[in-house]
Amino acid sequence: MRARTAAAPARPRGGGRAAFTRNGRLRAAVVLPLLGAALLVMMTFGVMAGSVDITFADTWRILIHRTLPGLAEPTWPRVHETIVLTSRLPRVLLAAVVGAGLALIGMVLQALVRNPLADPLLLGVSSGATFGAVAVVILGINLFGLYSLSVSAFLGALVALLLVYAMARVGGRMTTTRLVLAGVAVGQVLSAVASLLIITSGEPHAMAQVARWTMGGLGGTGWDELLLPSAVVTVALALLLTQARAFNLLFAGEEAAVTMGLSVDRFRAVMVVATSLVTGVMVAVSGMIGFVGLMVPHVARLLVGADHRRALPVATLLGAAFLVLADLAARTLASPEEIPVGILTALCGGPFFLWLMRRDARRTKGRV
Repeated sequence: MRARTAAAPARPRGGGRAAFTRNGRLRAAVVLPLLGAALLVMMTFGVMAGSVDITFADTWRILIHRTLPGLAEPTWPRVHETIVLTSRLPRVLLAAVVGAGLALIGMVLQALVRNPLADPLLLGVSSGATFGAVAVVILGINLFGLYSLSVSAFLGALVALLLVYAMARVGGRMTTTRLVLAGVAVGQVLSAVASLLIITSGEPHAMAQVARWTMGGLGGTGWDELLLPSAVVTVALALLLTQARAFNLLFAGEEAAVTMGLSVDRFRAVMVVATSLVTGVMVAVSGMIGFVGLMVPHVARLLVGADHRRALPVATLLGAAFLVLADLAARTLASPEEIPVGILTALCGGPFFLWLMRRDARRTKGRV
């Protein structure tokens, strides 16, 4: 009598993989327009809020009048137009760009190291970029002209990420504990070196200059500061979307990715450079704003699933909306004083990080 073989796993009902993909697409078709509309509304309120109140209608009339002259009669006070166009709108747009960039970085890092706790701040990448930015300011390095700050921040982020990756990967394996500890250690060392540079510089305004990077802030943003980060985030999103399949393979497992023909080491090397570049540019214009890259990818995957073809654009819009809202809160909660936006994101992200650690601990215990 033949021995009974193990039963084949039952196929999921409703069309299996095809149905799952179709459901993800339907959710994305609903979520993306809703997030786009929410971002537009939040940006409008971000432009309206401040020491001088500007109505919703006037805000949009000013914007329409500037972009399409003749469609809106200029009945508002002239000072309102100046406030909207030169002070508030650039800041709100930069918040959206930085939030989108940080969310993209977080999603890429979590896929590259296959770790749900990966984040530019926790992995020391933001500290590396901050060190690079501080070095430029204190040492007066100006090799790349207007872009010296961004280039130096990029190099600092790249060095930090490579150090963390090398320290956390032992015997070809990487654990969550080693990754976080290596990131914290590298971040603390680089932050200490940056502080030492400031203290020994003898520059009376050094502390004020560097406060923007250490606590994160978007104040004093002008139109000139928008061009580079906007271009970098746009190009990064386009590049990452072309690599969505590779991210899906890597997120599922390194062995599976190699089996499907992905050159994992080369792919990681390219993505490490790209991630460092985006991080450097974001830190150069906004400072260290943590936990956006930790939280947003998880929410994006919750909304539309883990397929990066859908999760990447959702994370981009979600990150933009989140940071616009956080910056709005930073400007209004303690008015007329302004709270550094990095403090508010840390207050949101800290509990989220602890919840993730607790959830992963429960899952690990359940598998034992």
